[in-house]
Amino acid sequence: MLDVDCYCTLARRSARALTEFYDAALIPSGLKITQYSLLRAVERLEQSSLTELAEATGLDRSTLGRNLRVLERTGFVVLGPAKDERACVAKLTLKARHALKIAHTLWTEAQAKVESAVPTKTKQYLRTLAKVVEA
Repeated sequence: MLDVDCYCTLARRSARALTEFYDAALIPSGLKITQYSLLRAVERLEQSSLTELAEATGLDRSTLGRNLRVLERTGFVVLGPAKDERACVAKLTLKARHALKIAHTLWTEAQAKVESAVPTKTKQYLRTLAKVVEA
C-alpha cells in the first residue's frame, strides 16, 4: 500500500506522472523532457562553463556531464573548450535548435494543460518545498 503521508513518495509519484505526460507530449520532437530542459538551459546560457550550467540546472557536475555526453552522441550538443582552456562548454547543434523549435511549441501546449488542471498555488507550494528541502 502506498504511504500517502510521505512527502518523498508523493513528490516522486507526481514527478514520474509529470515526466511521462511531458515525454508523451514531446514525442514528435524526438526529445524527452529531461533533454528538452537541459538543451533549453544550454540555449539560454550560451557559452557558460559546465560548472555554471550545473548550478543553473540544479545538477551535480558528474550527472550533467553524463547527460551532456548522451546529447553529444545523439548530435544535439558539441562539447569543447571554453576561452579558458581548463573549462568546457556545451554548444547546441543545428539539429538541437530544430528539435527545440518543435519541442517548444509542444511543451507550451503541455504546460498550458497542466496549468489549467492544477491549482495555481501548487507551483508556489512546489517552489517552497524545494527551497525548504535544499536549505
